[in-house]
Amino acid sequence: MADQQTTVSELRERVLAFAREREWERYHNPKNLSMALAGEAAELMEYFLWHDGTQSASAAADPSKAEGIREELADVVIYALEFANVCGIDIADAISDKLRKNAAKYPVEKARGNACKYTELG
Repeated sequence: MADQQTTVSELRERVLAFAREREWERYHNPKNLSMALAGEAAELMEYFLWHDGTQSASAAADPSKAEGIREELADVVIYALEFANVCGIDIADAISDKLRKNAAKYPVEKARGNACKYTELG
């Protein structure tokens, strides 16, 4: 599977099938999945803890860390997909809505090259 040949729907179906085969659906509720997602995100963050921006880019490119980073990212995405499955969230629609809202909060002319929060843009 590769990004260019795989749809979000196909990934969601594979994640759902994986959970169903193991009869994990009874454990997969919004609370548990959101907590698992946060835990996996924390495991991904551990690879970059105490690094500045340049060091974190080097860590991401380090072949000795690449597989672990890849696996932690996969865990984050898997839990996000299963969360969407359980909550009935259309991911593409949610992302589209959020990008539209963010575009209004972060207009290009104010936000380009600026890392400030929208409440601090002049």
